Amino acid sequence: MEIQSAKQLTAKKCEPCEGGVEPCPLPFVRDQLANLDGWYLTNDGQRIRKDWTVKNFVVGLDFFNRVGELAEQDGHHPDLHLEGYKNVWIELWTHAIQGLCENDFILAAKIDQLPLKTEG
Repeated sequence: MEIQSAKQLTAKKCEPCEGGVEPCPLPFVRDQLANLDGWYLTNDGQRIRKDWTVKNFVVGLDFFNRVGELAEQDGHHPDLHLEGYKNVWIELWTHAIQGLCENDFILAAKIDQLPLKTEG
């Protein structure tokens, strides 16, 4: 695996992962995250997460609906969280391998392309 730009990642489609492969090594994950604005490691390096403060509850729900459509197209489904009516965050990881694979970075880069009305 090689480190890719966000543009390179968005040109790809997630590939099915049913397990049987090792998660990406932590040094690779850290280097790849440097190309994804605002994403960071959680759960002892097994997941990546990004947080947003959106304009209001409806904007958060609309964002999640668009993320859901994108995720369904790629067959890779993130964990979506909405708290306090305008604090949203997304966690990505590949459940089948209990860690991170290229699909997580592909979907993160695609999510970053979605327009979002944030507070401020």
